Amino acid sequence: MGINLEKGRLKWSVPTIFILGLVAMILVIPTMIVVPFISKGEVLSQSIDKQQGEKDAKQLVEDDSAVEVSVMRTQTSQVEDVPLETYVTRVVAGEMPVEFETEALKAQALAARTYIVNQMLYQKEEEVSNVTDTIQDQVYKDDMELRQKWGKNYQKNMDKISAAVLATKGQIITYNNKPITPQFFSTSNGFTENSEDYWTNEIPYLRSVPSPWDEVSPYYLDQETFTIEEVEKALGTNLPNNQKLSIEATRTKSKRVEQINIAGAKFSGREIREKLKLRSNDFTIEQKNNYLIFTTKGNGHGVGMSQYGANGMAQEGKTYEEIIKYYYKDVEINNMDEAVPALVMK
Repeated sequence: MGINLEKGRLKWSVPTIFILGLVAMILVIPTMIVVPFISKGEVLSQSIDKQQGEKDAKQLVEDDSAVEVSVMRTQTSQVEDVPLETYVTRVVAGEMPVEFETEALKAQALAARTYIVNQMLYQKEEEVSNVTDTIQDQVYKDDMELRQKWGKNYQKNMDKISAAVLATKGQIITYNNKPITPQFFSTSNGFTENSEDYWTNEIPYLRSVPSPWDEVSPYYLDQETFTIEEVEKALGTNLPNNQKLSIEATRTKSKRVEQINIAGAKFSGREIREKLKLRSNDFTIEQKNNYLIFTTKGNGHGVGMSQYGANGMAQEGKTYEEIIKYYYKDVEINNMDEAVPALVMK
């Protein structure tokens, strides 16, 4: 057999060693070839899985938006057609600071989507676009504008906002099974405003609620100084010069100016705010010689959801559903395909 015993030891002949070596090579070499191949295959497979699992949130938002929004671009006077969820993403980017908490961004996404859905359902057929890109509707910035705005932080910021939009995809806010008009604004004076105290109609879901989180907002306090002549021109009235003006005001439930009488001239708080371009209609007036100093609290009309309030709630651990149902009373959150199937099927 080629094997000898010598002094109690096993002794191998040369032919036997050669044959055994050949067998070993036959067994080992395939393993050396196959193992690296399998390892690379596993790594490749894991890499593909990871890429699929981490697919860009922006792309996921865009993938299956069946509804398109037509946006009138102010700078070019051209209409841009955009998939609904892409539109919502860009509105959130234009309307709310990207540094805000994710739950606040989700709440903003829900408000933005509800606004455009409501607009598309009830607009007149002859209108050339669904919305503009300004505060007349909602601030909208296209991809190029956002890249210019954010620079090197574009991808990080867009991923954050897109993920927030994706988390609420297809959801809208409803009252009595219909989309609401989801008013929102930057910063309250500590309370939101009843709709009829700023506009005309009493809307049941736009009720005044406390919003104490807004005091941290950089827009909470502001001061503007005008000459009496500047105020006269803006308000279209004549005020006495070189004498102390009598100023009397009544206030709404939310402590904003309802009506004000300035030396016999009467105005609503909203008129004063809009004509003098003040941040808020919660203001006080101090006269110094021929100057009037307006000190305001808050930023915006005050009706609906406060953005800084939403962020404050999110910082306290509230979800976007809780934020929405706090600022809009007695509403529900529903999917578009259930609430507005006619729009989805267009």
